[in-house]
Amino acid sequence: MKTRIICSDLAGLRAQALGLAEAAELTPELQNLKFRWPWDKISPGLWPSARWAVEDAAFAEPLPRVVMGAGGAGARVAAALRRPGVKAVAIQHPRMALDKFDLVMAARHDGISGDNVVVTRTALHRVTPARLAAEAAVWAPFFAPFGRKLVAVLLGGSNGRYRFEAAQARELAAHFAGMMQRDRVGLVVTPSRRTDPEVVKIFKEALAPRGAWIWDGTGDNPYFGMLACADAIIVTADSVSMVSEAVATSAPVLLVRLPGKSARIGAFMDELVADGRARDFAGNLQLWDTGPVDDTAMAAAELRRRLGLD
Repeated sequence: MKTRIICSDLAGLRAQALGLAEAAELTPELQNLKFRWPWDKISPGLWPSARWAVEDAAFAEPLPRVVMGAGGAGARVAAALRRPGVKAVAIQHPRMALDKFDLVMAARHDGISGDNVVVTRTALHRVTPARLAAEAAVWAPFFAPFGRKLVAVLLGGSNGRYRFEAAQARELAAHFAGMMQRDRVGLVVTPSRRTDPEVVKIFKEALAPRGAWIWDGTGDNPYFGMLACADAIIVTADSVSMVSEAVATSAPVLLVRLPGKSARIGAFMDELVADGRARDFAGNLQLWDTGPVDDTAMAAAELRRRLGLD
């Protein structure tokens, strides 16, 4: 069975929707939204009509039985597509009336509840035991020379709420250099699309001569392989999606707090620390017994049950 995924061109939103679709055994048809002027400059909450704001491809017929809207813009389009025979699912808080949807998938830090709301501890994602096992088989030989204790570093970037610029990069690179020497760890680093090139340059200059590996964006993407092979994961705390993917593994997760503030994102990080699943990075390697935090399979099962797809 197909589902149409409707979202802005943001990697985190796309990963959440694809993860839910795959776990629910639905075949995804991805529709990246393209916005009309002047609505591309205006918050979706202020749109008088999603059909005015979004190009026609998102509304193309025929529609599948389930449409998924990820994020505020995607949710508004999904709500507009809802009709008898077409179920609308919102992923994340839709910032509109919840009764416009058949189902809302919200993380607990979204702070919403209702008869049609499924609450998860983290964002939805595509990290599964099967994917991790397959990626480990591919990447373990590549990462083996970097040391018996392998630390994967996931870098985000400035996003309007948090700053990750040259000053933060220099300080963090110095901590990593000390950790490599003191704790004798191998370091493998992947930037994201949001990571400033100057930040990447600082990490390469400071850490590559010490034996760290920094992905240059060419060749196969090592992201899932890093999650699968790491003995510990360090991730910048600007991205709910990246941290959700990290804590879906069995590796201890260390959070790098960045300058800035988001009540919603900060609450998510604080809850994981309070649960004992993550700790704040203090400049040194920390290892402890832990396990995956992953509600994507549960959310997918609830979607199938509540929408009558079984």
